[in-house]
Amino acid sequence: MTSVGNLRRSVVQLYKELQFMGREYPAGADYFQTKCKAAFLKNKDETDPEKILMLIDRGRFVQKEIEALYGLRKYRAMKNRYYDQDEMDMQSKRIENFIKQL
Repeated sequence: MTSVGNLRRSVVQLYKELQFMGREYPAGADYFQTKCKAAFLKNKDETDPEKILMLIDRGRFVQKEIEALYGLRKYRAMKNRYYDQDEMDMQSKRIENFIKQL
């Protein structure tokens, strides 16, 4: 069983990490921070340790999804920087033709 102090520390740490990650959010830092704060305030009165652990796990999942979103954004930027759009269109047409042949 986890003590209340450890749970509180985990929640505060998760909140700080999400706020830090929200600086680069595509919809804007203010949008992300208000949504994040609202989500944490909605569950501020929760006292059941199992429910709190479940909410922390959900927050960690959201954190991983945001990391994946940032990785995808960086990949797309790199792809657009180094590949010609016409070349990408030709490759996508080849793939479509190949799929039609199957």
